[in-house]
Amino acid sequence: MTDLPDFRSRAFLLDQIEEAMRFYHPAACDPAGGFFHVLSNEGAVLDARTRSLVSSCRFVFIHANAYLLFGRSEYREAARHGLAFLLEHHRVPLTRGYRWQFDFERGERSGEDRRNITYGLSFVVLAFAMALKAGLPEAAAWLDEMVETMERRLYEPAAGLYADEASADWSQVRPYRGQNANMHACEAMLAAYEATGRTFYLDRANSIAHAVAVRQAGLSPLGQVWEHFKADWSLDPDYNRDDHCDGYRPWGYLAGHQTEWAKLLLMLDRHRPSAWHARRACELFDAALSLVWDEERGGMLYSYGHDRAIYDRSKQQWVHAETLAAAAHLAAATGDVRYWDWYDRLWAFVWRHFVDHGRGGWFRALNTDNSLASHERGIPEPDYHNMGACAEILAVLDRRPS
Repeated sequence: MTDLPDFRSRAFLLDQIEEAMRFYHPAACDPAGGFFHVLSNEGAVLDARTRSLVSSCRFVFIHANAYLLFGRSEYREAARHGLAFLLEHHRVPLTRGYRWQFDFERGERSGEDRRNITYGLSFVVLAFAMALKAGLPEAAAWLDEMVETMERRLYEPAAGLYADEASADWSQVRPYRGQNANMHACEAMLAAYEATGRTFYLDRANSIAHAVAVRQAGLSPLGQVWEHFKADWSLDPDYNRDDHCDGYRPWGYLAGHQTEWAKLLLMLDRHRPSAWHARRACELFDAALSLVWDEERGGMLYSYGHDRAIYDRSKQQWVHAETLAAAAHLAAATGDVRYWDWYDRLWAFVWRHFVDHGRGGWFRALNTDNSLASHERGIPEPDYHNMGACAEILAVLDRRPS
């Protein structure tokens, strides 16, 4: 595999999305409702029961995204199929909350976790927005309801951010505060703005972005995006310090979240230009890559601490996808060729180690030596990051002067 494709061509990027969809569609579709969330690298369903709110929403996203790019009716119908599952099985009509996870078999739920977790609710907003963009007008009312519920139940005006988690009946709000849920709320608000044109969504995305990427990041010793905060939004340096397994709230500075924020700031800039967006995006991207790029084997290591020492040496699919999108945005926004150099270097690594050239899509994770670290795909990552990144890069390339 010495000959590399043209990573900046539309044909290549569209092919990456199409190949990933080939892995999941229609194999992941459950005729009884929604999608199967846990698949093997060979495409077999490993767990037909587990249903996660995040995965349910991301399956709507990838199918709506594919419809927007390719115009194939089966993708829109699959998005509608996923939307119906969200409303029938995840949504709780009495509270207007959404079940975080449950088992699903023969059309019946069991083992329900009804906590209202902002990370998951942000993906509900994203799913409805993408469904609306894909021509499913029934999503509009549910989008409005979800955002109104989040504003009433979780939004904290003094901080300009959302609390992280509430009980099933909304009566208790957990004291933990996190940036990750707010980062995805920003992403969802941008999509909702693009779907509806309502300035409220753009205003909210803008205020979240500044609160996290500037104010809250300014509280951290490195001036970068820290993950964890206390109820008053002061820094919590010890939350999950010894937990390497938390998929949503791991300790440390996550390199992928620095670059994901760089991407989001420049997506925001597309709609509301401001000089600080590109400046801050450069700072976050440059700081992360200077610390986590593996000069010996290639690829990005996962996380680091306040002392800049690497904490988790795994290499995650989603980190590389978000960094690719950020690099393309930065190259276009700044005209600095070193960001295209990063883009090409990242793609070369991804092409050699993450892309499944036989079955399509990307492998989920690698060990430090680039050996395969996971034999599963799906929950919570049905190639949402890499397909979304390719679509965003296409949007960047489409805006370049000819």
